[in-house]
Amino acid sequence: MEAKSKLEMAIFYTATDIPDNLPRLTQADRLMLLGSCFAANMGSRLQDAKFHCEVNPYGVLYNPYSISAALREMLSGKEYAQEDLFRYRGLWHSAMHHGMFSAEKAEDVLEGINRCLKNARGVLKNGPDCLLITFGTAWVYEEKATGRVVGNCHKLPEREFVRRKLSVEEIVSDYTSLLSEMWMGNPNLKILFTVSPIRHVRDGMHANQLSKATLLLAIDALQKTFVENVFYFPAYELLLDELRDYRFYAEDMVHPSEVAVRYIWERFSRACFTTEALQIMEESENIRKSLSHKPFYPSSDEYKRFLGQIVLKIDQLNGKYPYLDFQNEREICHTRLKA
Repeated sequence: MEAKSKLEMAIFYTATDIPDNLPRLTQADRLMLLGSCFAANMGSRLQDAKFHCEVNPYGVLYNPYSISAALREMLSGKEYAQEDLFRYRGLWHSAMHHGMFSAEKAEDVLEGINRCLKNARGVLKNGPDCLLITFGTAWVYEEKATGRVVGNCHKLPEREFVRRKLSVEEIVSDYTSLLSEMWMGNPNLKILFTVSPIRHVRDGMHANQLSKATLLLAIDALQKTFVENVFYFPAYELLLDELRDYRFYAEDMVHPSEVAVRYIWERFSRACFTTEALQIMEESENIRKSLSHKPFYPSSDEYKRFLGQIVLKIDQLNGKYPYLDFQNEREICHTRLKA
């Protein structure tokens, strides 16, 4: 066999070091994720892996101030009323929430907001084990009338806002106060920060880099202050430095591609999951894949036996890990068995 040259054996990328002191998570842990759409994507994958997650109860939030404001509202016991909403272009909106909550009727908006707020408050009250926060941008929109930073502009005219970039000092001060308050009620809470690899290119690449640098410096300062409880996972660096190729971007050249997200997820799971958690994730994935297959003969005895084996596997996993939730998979099996 022909020997390979040093060039052929070279690794043509810059490897990203992942800290070895990151929290090791299990499906028995209670998690909350807040932040950008990258956080929502990771949250969905965590739920598929059978983790107990509360994901973005306010919808997607991009800037540190809106995320901290949302957490403070959850802690305060706030309940939304109609005076917290505004009407624009035929819809009712909350300036704190994503457009997914907007609706033609104020009562529908309030029902959705307060239901999610109640669920999130329950998670915080019972003491989550880990809070995962993904910062997207340091740029914020402040209402000229109130000076309040909004989570979503809902396409209101730009003249109603002042757009500015948060400073490192502002973010550090805000989160030092917030996290100290949270640790008073839950001293073992771990905070895992990430910076979204999604590029915010509205003002050009340079402004995006300044924004991301601000977020990274703020997280670094928080890590140095709270060494035992604050951690950082380098999702941003994995895409920008390790993958570093437009093959790993979606068609808009801004968002990571599905392959890139999956790669970051795999690095995250290996770094942050226990061995047992990885095994549970694999077995859960096998069950989900089995149920996703479309049978040629759904009423056949052979397929019924196949479903019975899946139910048996779920029973075995639940017997060993009673905290796993397979309700959806059980319902699918029972519905198909009755068909």
